[in-house]
Amino acid sequence: MNPRLTLVTAARVLRQVTRDHRTLALLLVLPVVLMALLAWIYVDGDLFERVGPVLVTVFPFVVMFVVTSVATLRERTSGTLERLLTTPLGKADLVVGYALAFALLAVVQGVVATTVSVWLLGLETVGSAAWLVLVVVASGVLGTTLGLLASAFASTEFQAVQLMPATVLPQFLLCGLLVPRDQLPRTLELVSDVLPLSYVVDAATTVARQAEPLADLGQPLLVIGVWIGLALTLGSLTLRRRTH
Repeated sequence: MNPRLTLVTAARVLRQVTRDHRTLALLLVLPVVLMALLAWIYVDGDLFERVGPVLVTVFPFVVMFVVTSVATLRERTSGTLERLLTTPLGKADLVVGYALAFALLAVVQGVVATTVSVWLLGLETVGSAAWLVLVVVASGVLGTTLGLLASAFASTEFQAVQLMPATVLPQFLLCGLLVPRDQLPRTLELVSDVLPLSYVVDAATTVARQAEPLADLGQPLLVIGVWIGLALTLGSLTLRRRTH
């Protein structure tokens, strides 16, 4: 992998995304709108404080997954990827460049979503909002890398979107948001132990409940990091020049 080519790729992707106002709105505005809707739904109770810290991390995961998988697939279907790979640009340069570009967008997304949720919508966590931003960003980067990997198994943008519920909804059901993971049937609990979204929820719950969450954030953030690295590696190995 060539660091210079990776950075060039990241800069190109960032230019493309910033010129697409609809994609920017999806990335930056949609999570805020969803959190505002959630706060409105739970305006008369304390459920917003209970589920808000988790959902403010889950929403960016879903959005980044969809945007990244579709954007990467578009590179193949338009022939851009095939042309790029005739240059010295390698598959790892392309995948990591994409991941880096969307990771920077995930940072902005995380700061915006957390700031609005905490200071405008009144979301309260025992831990500092800075820890919540960290978890939101990690979740967004995780969604990005899994979206890059999922794009390898789609032939059209519609198929890429279809992969979202197939990939995300089972994790949503088993991540501990609806039922605590230790109360799931044993088989489902074991499955949930290897799903990355489970550790996003664990990290968000830790920040929501602990004033000093650093000690208990180590394991979930490590697992998220392992999944990010695994998705990038598999994404590089499975990347195809064109979609037939």
